[in-house]
Amino acid sequence: MPHPLPDLRAKLRRINRGGDPWAMRWQVLLAVIDLAILAFFLLGPYLRSGPTYLVIDYAIAVWIMVEMAARALAAPSLKNWLKQTLTWIDFVVLATLLFPDLLYNFAFLRIMRLWAIGNSPLLRQALRWAGYDHLQDVVHAVLNFLVFLFVVTGFVYTSFFYNREGMEGFVDALYFTVATITTTGFGDITLPGTIGKLTSVVTMIIGISLFVRLAQAVVRPLKVRFSCPRCGLQRHDLDAVHCKACGEILNIPNDEA
Repeated sequence: MPHPLPDLRAKLRRINRGGDPWAMRWQVLLAVIDLAILAFFLLGPYLRSGPTYLVIDYAIAVWIMVEMAARALAAPSLKNWLKQTLTWIDFVVLATLLFPDLLYNFAFLRIMRLWAIGNSPLLRQALRWAGYDHLQDVVHAVLNFLVFLFVVTGFVYTSFFYNREGMEGFVDALYFTVATITTTGFGDITLPGTIGKLTSVVTMIIGISLFVRLAQAVVRPLKVRFSCPRCGLQRHDLDAVHCKACGEILNIPNDEA
């Protein structure tokens, strides 16, 4: 009789990294839940006054704790789990959920859950099934850019425009962030004080880097992901016959094969 713990760890690893139909069904379910959680985060400022807000807030906190425990159990070791970027993102998100009143000004960090969705195996499989596997880098660059855009917008909104009525404050924060990232710099909306200037500087430096990375992913020659059996090189031209690193003959599958 197999021990239940190793069997559970094997199932969790299969869900996390598997590409078979059983694993994919679980990944679809988890992705739907993640999107619902993300929708709640985006609508949080408008739902906060509702009677069920805290109930949903703490329910999501419990769900994220379960997710974190499952990933820790599936990881090769606790040290490996702690090295994962998603682990520390979830720690931050979990803190804002468990202490919503104390850490409400940091609730904008919850948008980083979008990064988790973008790095899920389901997205890779969906692109592969749709025939757009070569666009993985473009999709990841878009998601990274969007995460940064809305994290900065959330910080600017809670720090400088929170007292504006309705959507005006958030739209002003988004407008300022886009104008700063693209270095347009209209100057009609600026952030006051030293903190405002430093925020603008950091936004420009990181934002333009991500913007350039996105442009590179869009315009550079398309590559296919296929591991070379000799040297392990992952990226090759779509019509490559030999590995450009070691010369090994490749047998890259395609839709016509």
